[in-house]
Amino acid sequence: MTNADPRTSLPRQLFTMTWPMLFGIFSLMTFQLVDSAFIGQLGRDPLAALGFTLPMQQLIIGLQVGLGIATTAIISRTLGAGDQLRAERLGGLVVTVGAVLVLILCLGLWLLQTQIMDMLGAEQSLLPLIRSYWIPWLLSAWTGAMLYFGYSVCRSHGDTKLPGYMMVATSLANIALDPLYIFIFGWGLQGAALATITAFGIGCLFIYPKLLRSGWIRFDLKQLALGQALKQLNGIMAPAMISQLMPPASAMFATAMVAGFGSAAVAAWGLGTRLEFFSIVVVLALTMSMPPMIGRMLGAGELARIRILVRLAVRFVLVWQLAIGLIWLLASGLVSELFTSDRAVSDVLSSYLVRVPLSYTGLGICMLMVSVCNALGLAMRALLVSVLRLFLCFLPLLWIGSQLGGINGLMSGALVGNLMAGAMAYLFYRQGIRKLATQG
Repeated sequence: MTNADPRTSLPRQLFTMTWPMLFGIFSLMTFQLVDSAFIGQLGRDPLAALGFTLPMQQLIIGLQVGLGIATTAIISRTLGAGDQLRAERLGGLVVTVGAVLVLILCLGLWLLQTQIMDMLGAEQSLLPLIRSYWIPWLLSAWTGAMLYFGYSVCRSHGDTKLPGYMMVATSLANIALDPLYIFIFGWGLQGAALATITAFGIGCLFIYPKLLRSGWIRFDLKQLALGQALKQLNGIMAPAMISQLMPPASAMFATAMVAGFGSAAVAAWGLGTRLEFFSIVVVLALTMSMPPMIGRMLGAGELARIRILVRLAVRFVLVWQLAIGLIWLLASGLVSELFTSDRAVSDVLSSYLVRVPLSYTGLGICMLMVSVCNALGLAMRALLVSVLRLFLCFLPLLWIGSQLGGINGLMSGALVGNLMAGAMAYLFYRQGIRKLATQG
């Protein structure tokens, strides 16, 4: 068993569980940027074809992350209650269900690709390139989902090191294979997807034998009460999936508002959003490392330790993200000139960096509380937090700010909206854990 010794202090446990996820997530972000850069060298059409896969990719990721959240919550809670055999069978069920669901989704996307491209407004000249790319791309998406399910089972058993190491290794392999497959072998855009299949496939060949040897997955599913187990999985997976699909929808509305201020504003907003991903990477790591800890404590009935752990994480996120925001503020002029030579874009980006990063404390707390609520089995509460963050706090404040102060007002609205969302999310978590305490 890989989970931390309960006698170890909570801060040490949290650090030990989080740092592998931090490096893993950072490596995945880096590989995706490098992948796009290599494809960009092929010209405009391959880059455009890649862009048309992004909405579909978000759909697949929403499904796999939703199931991954349910996996971590349910298996870790079962282990905390001391039922090792059921936890192993749940692991086998998750892998089986995930493989089938993602395969069905990929097949559906393939069969409906013409209608999807028409709906997205793809040019007719791009369709042959997109069609030739979609088979290897969909296969890479399925392989990536299978690898992710393996990671989720590992994390639910308290092992974050193996997934973290594997994320780094597969990302480095992908980066190394990209130029070989794309340029040297001359496979072009398809080569990028084939490089991903190879890297992720090697990862699956490594991680699944490890899961079988460790006894963390079993496929004697007839011994499992399938109806009850599937209902338990779906109870967390469905709300978590919807929650994962909301940020892309929100981003579309936000971009539409920004577009009203011109192309320079859109370019600056896009750059700022990319910088945001790197600014919250520590929070993302925490959202992956804390659920297995919370699940075990919940299964063992240790609500007091959960409260201590969450308070510790919240204080850390407040200090860390405030420091990140102040760094962006102090370096706003230098960074904006470094990222673009266009004066109009640079000015808007500088305004973004002065305002929006200061709200990453609120954004970080909100993301953390969604993850914590899912781990506590409060999936509908987590979904409600996601909905209210985007459609009660963030987007309305963007619109109000834009009406009062133009593009700078819009960014000030983002600042206020994220801070409001963080406070609201923490309040919802407090109410949820008090409810669990009274039920116990």
